[in-house]
Amino acid sequence: MDLTSQIALNNGLTFLAWATGIVVLVVGGFLIKLLYDLSKLSKNVNETAILLNTELKPTLDELKDTLSSINAIVKNTDQGVDSFKNAVEKTFGKTKAFSESLIGGIIKGFSTVYKMFAKK
Repeated sequence: MDLTSQIALNNGLTFLAWATGIVVLVVGGFLIKLLYDLSKLSKNVNETAILLNTELKPTLDELKDTLSSINAIVKNTDQGVDSFKNAVEKTFGKTKAFSESLIGGIIKGFSTVYKMFAKK
């Protein structure tokens, strides 16, 4: 091997070493930045979780109370509708019984009058 090829080989290896070192430093810098950003992200996620935990529980409790109130109102309304329905059914039942007895009386009266005139 002659001296020029030895020098060229040394220069190539030196360049390769420097290039590899620079690439490792750049990738290391990006990894450090990535770790820093992930640390900030985890802090933000933790703060968000704490905020949700403190704010969401009272909101859910209020929502539960509101739904209980609405449920009570709906039950009272159902009872009122049932009472009205029963009152209407009783009223129509009495009216029906009265009209049946009235029609029965009218028919009985007409048949009696008809029998009286039919005999003569």
